Amino acid sequence: MHTISNPILKGFYPDPCILRVGEDYYIATSTFEWFPGVCIQHSRDLEHWETLPAPLRNESVLDLKGIDTSCGIWAPNLTYADGMFYLIYTVVYTDRPRFKDTHNFLTTAKDIEGPWSKPVFLNCSGFDPSLFHDDDGRKWLVNMTIDQRPTRTRFSGIVMQEYNPEAQHLVGPVYPIFKGTETGKTEGPNLCKHDGMYYLLCAEGGTEFGHCCTLARSRTVNGVYEACPYNPIMTSDFSKDCPFQRAGHGMLVETADQQWLMAHLCSRPLDRFSILGRETSVQNIEWTPDGWLRVLHNHGKFPRDHFEFHAPEESRYPTPPEKEDFDLPVLPREFLTLRQSAETCGLSLKERKGFLRIHGGNSLACKYGVGFLARRIQSLSCEIGTCVQFIPQNFCQTAGLVCYYNGDNYFYFKISRDERTGVYLSVESVDNTEVTESKWIPVPEGQEKFCLRARIQGRSLQFAYSFDDSGFVTLEESYDMAVLSDEHVNGNGFTGAMAGICCEDLQNKTCHADFDWFQYRELD
Repeated sequence: MHTISNPILKGFYPDPCILRVGEDYYIATSTFEWFPGVCIQHSRDLEHWETLPAPLRNESVLDLKGIDTSCGIWAPNLTYADGMFYLIYTVVYTDRPRFKDTHNFLTTAKDIEGPWSKPVFLNCSGFDPSLFHDDDGRKWLVNMTIDQRPTRTRFSGIVMQEYNPEAQHLVGPVYPIFKGTETGKTEGPNLCKHDGMYYLLCAEGGTEFGHCCTLARSRTVNGVYEACPYNPIMTSDFSKDCPFQRAGHGMLVETADQQWLMAHLCSRPLDRFSILGRETSVQNIEWTPDGWLRVLHNHGKFPRDHFEFHAPEESRYPTPPEKEDFDLPVLPREFLTLRQSAETCGLSLKERKGFLRIHGGNSLACKYGVGFLARRIQSLSCEIGTCVQFIPQNFCQTAGLVCYYNGDNYFYFKISRDERTGVYLSVESVDNTEVTESKWIPVPEGQEKFCLRARIQGRSLQFAYSFDDSGFVTLEESYDMAVLSDEHVNGNGFTGAMAGICCEDLQNKTCHADFDWFQYRELD
């Protein structure tokens, strides 16, 4: 057995769905308002992972323009049957105190890298859909339901309905199969079959610090399901000293040698702020003599910081370089854009060889047309940098380096111009929509090249600059990374801290910035 450290996917990788096909493992995670939609990772040893092409990378099948913060793609479910990959996902169009517009879609592919079929609409009664392929060949869609009536419980239980793959739609009655436990907020349903019994693994308690996994079972696929007497079968709520908090939203997988594992989300909060967002971990699972299951070790309840796995072979993949020089014709798969593809929000690798050109877009607060490229922050000890050539003409034109959570919470180390004092550097801080700006740093007349750097040490964020990529000057002020956490933001906080490069033009959309490179480096 090989010991593997958790989390296996660090940073913003929530709602994991794990799948084994032969000796290959895949994990699909939520991307929310980020484009392209659904992140799929591949591994053979569960320790080293490669990012595969995103299945929803064509705007003709995924339109996220105008999607609110932390809406968009929720909880993808990836399964395999009949020589075909099935991907089900939710597009959340609205998330308000009573109303959620949650449209569930299905797309298929013979190859995990695509092409994927045109998505078909399934239903919109709730979110977190999953597809169960039974032994008799029948397929069942399982999802939680929302009751929008003010006098009813909003999270109203788990239902299932048969899916007809030939007709490509749901057929037959809708079966209510599980109301959930007293913990409440029942969601994230996943079905599996073991020793003739159907097991329903759910998430409950909300995705905050009371999150957990609960289990139910039935002798028939359409229930009703009996709750496990040992629920919750995994939680970190009762273990305040556990470094892995918010553990929940699990999915089971059986290995080729009959070992059972559960992938789940968790966070590693600093002072109870989950700056890196919800990450993906794995736990060893065992079946109890009375036919239930529990987390192996750690009192059968709490997540561990490691798990054991007998890998058939080590599967190392090329490590993404710390420094991206923008020399290739396509952007690396680690990079994401907001709500639109890189091409339609003004990013180009073709207009100037060896540079990423970003045309001035809308403000970072906007929900469409934002000229911003970003990647996940995966460590609270890291350095992020870029070098940009930019000539702003007025205060409406800006470019620079951004540490970002959403349009209401970010730190933007920007270059701009004032009509009286000329070009300057400053940090624009947005904390739950309240905007402040640091003292301006004058820039020598004619300066076009700017090297910008952000250093993160725990909750501390400091920016530095140089005009020649050497002799960096560090700004005195330190900023609090807790502003970029799930717990700090107003409203839903389901993503995680990101770092990237941006260009805005809030006057006439005539400017652009040329970025020579972007670097993300984790520190010892």
